[in-house]
Amino acid sequence: MFEVFAQLCGGIGLFLLGMTLMTDSLKDIAGETLRQWLGRFTGSPFKAMISGIALTLIVQSSTATTLATIGFVSAGVLTFSQAIGVIIGANIGTTSTGWMVAFLGLKFSIGQIALPLIAIGALLKILAHGRTALTGLALAGFGLIFFGIDLLQVAMSGVAEHLDLSVFSTKSVASKLLLVLFGLVMTVVLQSSSAAITATLAALASQAIQLDQALMLVIGQNVGTVATAVLASIGANANAKRTAAVHVCFNVVSAIFAFFILVPLFLWFHQPQHFLSSWDNVVIVATFHTAFSVFGALFFMPLIGPFERLLVKYIPAHEDSLLQALDDASLAVPAVAINTAEKVIFKTIGTQYFWILKAIKSAEMVSANELKQQDELIYKLQDYLEKIIVPENSQDQARLFSLLRIMVYLKVLRSDLENLEYALNIRTQPAIYQIALDFIQIVENEGNIRLDLSSSEDLEQLYIELENLKKWSKQHHAELREKINSYASTYQLNAVKTLELLAAQRWLERLISHSLRLVNVLKECQQSLRVAEVDDEHV
Repeated sequence: MFEVFAQLCGGIGLFLLGMTLMTDSLKDIAGETLRQWLGRFTGSPFKAMISGIALTLIVQSSTATTLATIGFVSAGVLTFSQAIGVIIGANIGTTSTGWMVAFLGLKFSIGQIALPLIAIGALLKILAHGRTALTGLALAGFGLIFFGIDLLQVAMSGVAEHLDLSVFSTKSVASKLLLVLFGLVMTVVLQSSSAAITATLAALASQAIQLDQALMLVIGQNVGTVATAVLASIGANANAKRTAAVHVCFNVVSAIFAFFILVPLFLWFHQPQHFLSSWDNVVIVATFHTAFSVFGALFFMPLIGPFERLLVKYIPAHEDSLLQALDDASLAVPAVAINTAEKVIFKTIGTQYFWILKAIKSAEMVSANELKQQDELIYKLQDYLEKIIVPENSQDQARLFSLLRIMVYLKVLRSDLENLEYALNIRTQPAIYQIALDFIQIVENEGNIRLDLSSSEDLEQLYIELENLKKWSKQHHAELREKINSYASTYQLNAVKTLELLAAQRWLERLISHSLRLVNVLKECQQSLRVAEVDDEHV
């Protein structure tokens, strides 16, 4: 019995390891594509659903798609209505694992080629780089999955010999619910519905359990996937919580339909006189899994509008803080985490310039409470960036390193805000105020260029304008100081007030210099991203 238990644990372990290797490497290969796809191909609910199906097929993990969706909703990349379609699609896409296991792992045993696949994958990982190395990891993961399935089949044959599972019959509603609950617990414990469903299919193929028991287990295993989404939404913003609620509602409603209607229907068609009687049981279970996910989509897709309004009503949005966008759940998908950090960084920089320009133009000062909130955001942002695992995708690497460089200047601008009261002094001295107005004009005119890493717009003009202003102020630095001293003498200002004006001049010059460096770093970062994109195309 111990040998059977050891094989069972080993089979599940190998399957989980294989799924992790394959999913993580496919996520890294997809990387930037994942971000662009969700941002570009989710215009309508139907497109969003197709995107959810496609992405889940690519990364072989509905959890990864769900976490990516929650992260993008938190960051404002996706709207809530788009997220509903993606979640529905992810639930359909995840049924592909059952088909893969049924046809490749059980119906046609490929255990003999699993070990060569692992060897080839390992060699590619060791000898190659970039996407080729990631492809090697995916191959090794694929091999481990089917090697694990072979072990599971052997173990389940032993389970059938040593254990009588007839106690879990489906004659009563209570025993059916017990099987559903057991399936749910399997997914939560294994943290993978794919592993739980694979174990069920292996048990069914080895005749350790019957078809009706397998159907009930699969219902519970499908519902169990909501645990990850619920955990990911804790502490997140309202849209992320609503997205998790969609996942829960979709799976629960689909499970109720499957429990009361689909299971009896499938078992009736499985009788000797009907067409399903000639089908392999594992194929029937895979079909059943897909069928109730498709039903859920057919039920929810026409109701996306009313469903969205209902969730908005019962999960109201409080202040949508940028802090809430930086939830640790999105760290599971580096491409999502990097995109989230990018959005927050550039929104924060935009806020900093808004405060600076407002103080110079209209003498309106930022409150101490707002500065305190930004300090908390910057601290959280730095911590969040440090937690992101460096991806193997070249574009994602370049984007992450660029954000770390830009963070330096975000902090520099925050230090400039410490002396924002100098803006009030600037307004009183015509010579300095004219330079400040020139700076405002440059930032407001040329600054209409979208400042982010994805922008393809040319920042050269903005850089030239700021550089010219810096050169002019440097060349006329002594002359400006003389004008300030003359102004102080004419209006009989005391020494303290005169020193404040001189300090305000230095503060403005530093602000111009810091802005110039920020634009220069942004130019360099955009260039490095273009180089990384070319590198990825040639790997």
